[in-house]
Amino acid sequence: MKAKPQEKNKRATNHPTQHHWHEMNRKQRRETMRKIQSEDLSLDVIHPDAAGIDIGNESHYAAVPPSRDSQPVRCFGCTTAELKAMAAWLQQCRIRTVAMQSTGVYWVGVYDILEQAGLEVYLVNARDTKNLPGHKSDVQESQWLMKLHTYGLLRNSFRPSQKIRTMRTYWRQRNDLVQSASRHILRVQKALTQMNVQLANVLSDISGVTGQAIIKAILAGERNPHKLAEFRDPRVQASEEEIAHYLERNWQPDLLFVLKQEQDGYEFCQQQMAECDRQLEQYLQSTEDRSHGAPLPEEKRKGRLKKKKGNKPQFDLREGLFRMSGTDLTRIDGIDVMTATTVISEAGYDMSINRPIFAPRRLYPL
Repeated sequence: MKAKPQEKNKRATNHPTQHHWHEMNRKQRRETMRKIQSEDLSLDVIHPDAAGIDIGNESHYAAVPPSRDSQPVRCFGCTTAELKAMAAWLQQCRIRTVAMQSTGVYWVGVYDILEQAGLEVYLVNARDTKNLPGHKSDVQESQWLMKLHTYGLLRNSFRPSQKIRTMRTYWRQRNDLVQSASRHILRVQKALTQMNVQLANVLSDISGVTGQAIIKAILAGERNPHKLAEFRDPRVQASEEEIAHYLERNWQPDLLFVLKQEQDGYEFCQQQMAECDRQLEQYLQSTEDRSHGAPLPEEKRKGRLKKKKGNKPQFDLREGLFRMSGTDLTRIDGIDVMTATTVISEAGYDMSINRPIFAPRRLYPL
């Protein structure tokens, strides 16, 4: 005879497992949390040597089982010396694994120190630990993390190796510069439009060769629309007469000042991107050659060969990725070299192992 659904849920609540925990709804989780807090529920101990750390910007609270120390909860500062003291105390308490939330970027220093000390660190999503009933203090939060981790109710987040994290830092910095350069270009176009210089009507991209040549000439003092139109690149479909027609202007000193500021900002971003490219190229060359001397597959797809470079790095990034990973991800339709770099820098190049679920950048920025 089949058990009723209510009886099934009741039996499952009395003996929750890690798999079942993530299938619970909010009400079931709160009830389970209440029973755990009141010790009205018996669970299997998964991590007997577990600790919990509540991360803060000025101090961190670490909690260990009461049997391990006469003062099971201690507060440590955020300096490197104090973090090393916390790691030493955890080792003294025979702690092997530690759970902590991903609070901003404050967890990064703690994570690195504990990892160097040989402790297994669980970086958990705050969403899985926020069901503690009542008002929470830093001490209670650290004890709650320890208890959840002891019973194996927390999922560890994926964090790549240091080699991948280094590449990720360079790539994220470059992407931030690309976005900053785009914002500068938008403000350049706004300043031109306010002066009735309608370059956008004849040029698809004012950051191209023709657009940049005209803008630099304007900032240098040239005001004749026909002379400005002479900077036209032969690849531009519009004629010089059409370009000159849209360069009829209403010059204003304040908007010219804004134009210069934004153009300087755009050029600075381009210089910074070039430095990132050089650093990234140097780093890729310094990594282990996992291709074992195999030649890079030749790209024969016309769509890839004709695709505009845009903000791509100024070196052969595809070859560098192939050397580092031993695999050419760009052979997959829909994945170009920029996407492949993002995948490798965020998830690593080893695609053969099962990974824990990792959160997007907005949750775990590092």
